Amino acid sequence: MRIIVPILFVLAAFLGATAPAQAAPAIDDASARTIDDLLAIRAQAGDISRAELIERLSARLLGTPYGENMLIGSASEPEQLVVDLRRVDCFTYLDYIDAASRSADRDQFLTNLTATRYIDSRVEFAQRKHFFTDWATRPRIAATDITASLSPAAVTTTKHLNAKPDGSTYLPGVPVVDRAVTHIPAAAVDPAVIAGLRTGDYLGAYSPEPGLDVTHVGIVVATPTGTMFRNASSLAEYRVIDTPLADYVATTPGIVVLRPTP
Repeated sequence: MRIIVPILFVLAAFLGATAPAQAAPAIDDASARTIDDLLAIRAQAGDISRAELIERLSARLLGTPYGENMLIGSASEPEQLVVDLRRVDCFTYLDYIDAASRSADRDQFLTNLTATRYIDSRVEFAQRKHFFTDWATRPRIAATDITASLSPAAVTTTKHLNAKPDGSTYLPGVPVVDRAVTHIPAAAVDPAVIAGLRTGDYLGAYSPEPGLDVTHVGIVVATPTGTMFRNASSLAEYRVIDTPLADYVATTPGIVVLRPTP
């Protein structure tokens, strides 16, 4: 599980329009090499499914150190397009993998990263996708919310995203958004639900707190030893790891599942 405030700083591309021209972001040598490795994996993958491609790409970052607050920008600080794969948090991990899965070269990677992280590719703090469910609701749409289709026990709650109970906001400068958020309670995540998941699905740990949708995100990976939750862990490991999915779900109130668009 992640602390709420760091997650919100990481989950951020949300409100947008066409992005203004920006200088290319600085990319350190280690990150550049990792991007090139990811692009090579995509080039060599051939005609495989996007799900299989996400699995291969995400495996390349296994062991990558965890880092908090990896993005730069706030209501008072200009937003920057950060490209730093030396460390990742749970959401930038998904950003980079989703962008790499759509890209053939570095220019495409930067274009797709911007479209994944920011609403309408507009690099501004208020346009960052702050919430996991933004991926399924705000352009560019990166995934489809399939949570309700996985279980008759799914519960839908209207959330006032970004609103604290005291009337303030988690992220000043970002408007409150009303959204129906569907989750499957952890007790209802049975073998049938797990069987309905696919490698490459994006999975979030549901938050019952007002104003939030999830507290942590990762990728579902089916392996010969069982279904895993591949994620940038902020627990003792502090790195990208595979955790048995059933073990992880048992520590959460429930799950939200998004399936990447083709």
